[in-house]
Amino acid sequence: MTLHRQSFIITENCPIRDVLDRLGDRWTVLVLHELATGTLRFSELRKRIADISPRMLAQTLRHLEQDGLVRREVFPTVPPRVDYALTAMGESFFERVEMLAQWAADHHEAVKAARRAYVAPAGNAPK
Repeated sequence: MTLHRQSFIITENCPIRDVLDRLGDRWTVLVLHELATGTLRFSELRKRIADISPRMLAQTLRHLEQDGLVRREVFPTVPPRVDYALTAMGESFFERVEMLAQWAADHHEAVKAARRAYVAPAGNAPK
């Protein structure tokens, strides 16, 4: 497998930083992972991602919609129904992230074992 790397000067306006700061947060990949299964309502997402607060889920969805990765559709019912789905760009992003998520699942036990086995170098021990 050949990786094609493009060099960027890592500055405040770096495209890598700009996109990954948003997409690399704690909840984004989990929300995208659930939406990759199909259109979901807010309450369904909350059930599937049990430890996310309603406020954080709303904020994450808003950011993903703002960035063009998620589509929000409101239906004029009582009470209003709101569905969330991945856009084509969201699907494209998730296809790439899915490999990372699978790697994390495949190597989770090995990473936990490495953490347990790690001994901090002298003078760098955690306090």
